Amino acid sequence: MVSFALHGVGVSGGIALGRAQLVSHATLEVAHYTLLAHQVTAEIDRFSTAVAEVRRELDGLRDALSGGEGPSEFGAFLDVHSMILNDPTLAEAPKQIIADKRCNAEWALTLQLGVLTGQFEQIDDAYLRERKADVVQVGERVLKRLMGRPGVLPAPRAEEQTILVAHDLSPADVIQFKHHRYAGFLTDIGGITSHTAIVARSLNVPAVVATHHARQLIREGEMLIIDGGHHVVIVNPDRAVLAEYRLRQEEIGLARQKLRRLKSKPAQTIDGIRVALNANIELPEDIGPALANGAEGVGLFRSEFLFLNRPELPGEDEQFEAFREVARGMQGRPVTIRTFDLGADKQQAGLGGLTRVAPNPALGLRAVRFCLAEPRLFLTQLRAILRASHYGNVRILIPMLASASEIDQTLAIIARAKQGLHEQGIPFNADVPVGGMIEVPAAVIAIGAFLQRLDFLSVGTNDLIQYTLAVDRSDEAVSHLYDPLHPAVVRLLATAIGRAAKAGVPLAVCGEMAGEELLTRLLLGLGLRDFSMHPSHLLHVKQRVLQTDVAASAAIVERIRRADEPERIAELLVRLNA
Repeated sequence: MVSFALHGVGVSGGIALGRAQLVSHATLEVAHYTLLAHQVTAEIDRFSTAVAEVRRELDGLRDALSGGEGPSEFGAFLDVHSMILNDPTLAEAPKQIIADKRCNAEWALTLQLGVLTGQFEQIDDAYLRERKADVVQVGERVLKRLMGRPGVLPAPRAEEQTILVAHDLSPADVIQFKHHRYAGFLTDIGGITSHTAIVARSLNVPAVVATHHARQLIREGEMLIIDGGHHVVIVNPDRAVLAEYRLRQEEIGLARQKLRRLKSKPAQTIDGIRVALNANIELPEDIGPALANGAEGVGLFRSEFLFLNRPELPGEDEQFEAFREVARGMQGRPVTIRTFDLGADKQQAGLGGLTRVAPNPALGLRAVRFCLAEPRLFLTQLRAILRASHYGNVRILIPMLASASEIDQTLAIIARAKQGLHEQGIPFNADVPVGGMIEVPAAVIAIGAFLQRLDFLSVGTNDLIQYTLAVDRSDEAVSHLYDPLHPAVVRLLATAIGRAAKAGVPLAVCGEMAGEELLTRLLLGLGLRDFSMHPSHLLHVKQRVLQTDVAASAAIVERIRRADEPERIAELLVRLNA
């Protein structure tokens, strides 16, 4: 057997070894035949029955979730798929095609899926364009029902580890990983922001997507290695390669066991510098993993996830309950709640009719701009956060601030929210800290206004890098230009951290750079003392903190800060981590 490698996008790290198990791709296997006139009604009924069966499947998965059968992210994904299934463009339009063209239900659904995905492909925004995968996944579940194949994954072989190979997988498919214990999976399509990728990371399952032709090139039962960290799949590895990866897999397992011992150990450098390590969360259910990994607080609660994938807006009471649950659950630890950032990667045209698909969402009406344009919505959320502040150590964080006027407008609305609660006799912390996110270069250059008006700052490195380099990292054509170690990015970070320290204003980094252990010593050397990251990265970063002597690395960090060439910075970073 020939050995070869496939490269894609590693959306979940780790190493998996196992035999390939192929999943059929229904839309590539649909037959087309013409019906007699008297057969049309029965065919429409057959389509309706298939839709109803898929609806029951999704309801069953939802019931399983309510019993604690999977990570919190699944609920939102199942809601999306249920909404798509109930939409007339998918549930009703194929019936008309059956009647008009007198064709079989499978073909009618395939035609309609082509229309819908074509509409998505016309959307400029990469995140929204990627949502066409959800439509296809729901359509495929119905197709499999029509074709007599239930929409479930095949059970893995009992005698050995199994790696699933598919053109694409839906989150509803991936939920079965919990029960079937697949070693990993790889798909032809997908991206870093796809729902399936998010689920894979939440399950800590090694996965590589966007391999393009894996489903066609890999045969059933072939030996595979998935290296999620290096974005590669090795097919039919020889004995030496297989032995090497088995050894690496064992080493990863042992390292994880050792990391768990660090949970309760204070994050302090060799030369005695205390560091705060906090968690980024999306939903109240995420506080469990955060605490399990030793989080000292919630550095970023992305509140917009309460708004996504639903037809109606959450009211003040619903938001208050979610915020209070986190505040109480963190037991006095700080909880930083970011006001909703609906834009760029999360805009949805159906959100109560308030949002729209902008020509360039990343530069449009998003984050604080959206909040200030919708003061009633903003006021409702601020009231909910303030009410929750009575039950824990809550802080308010405002996203994507770029000017002093935006800060002043925001503080005025917060004051209005406080006044309303005071008049109603509703308890809240009148001194709740208010902070701002540093996500655009303008905020760093004009940071003096931020330091004068706000209680703390938090650097969102994902957007700061994107706006500094004019690179959309979700766009495959330019994502290779997204570089956290670009000299401009390093200097902007150094400026923000240094100016905040000089003014005595606390500053954290909550973007992905904070959770990258290879960058921990650099950030410490630049003066960062507050990190916030995905819970799964906390112990890895803590270990690096414990192994760091900030004073001893100061000279190399200064050379990195002054370097003009990315290659030179990369070279110095290797020395810093030696």
